[in-house]
Amino acid sequence: MAEKTGATFGDLYKAKSITDGDLEAAVDAYFLDPTSSLFVMGEGHGVDLAAAVSASLFATEMAADPKRKLASRRAAVRSAILLARPVKD
Repeated sequence: MAEKTGATFGDLYKAKSITDGDLEAAVDAYFLDPTSSLFVMGEGHGVDLAAAVSASLFATEMAADPKRKLASRRAAVRSAILLARPVKD
């Protein structure tokens, strides 16, 4: 079973362990399949995309609302990912 590590993806981003490109790819993956359970970024940092977004009511509502601008929806998902903690097996 996967367990969560201590640092958030925001911490990893500040430490430059993941890049803007990694985050953009994760957001793209979420919008392609909102049920995605594992996406790997940087040097093997895994994120459960569905769990990360569902942990934030704001991100969940924004991502599901087609009346919102796509940029706003993407920003909400990105924020939810940055608040998530990486998972490891």
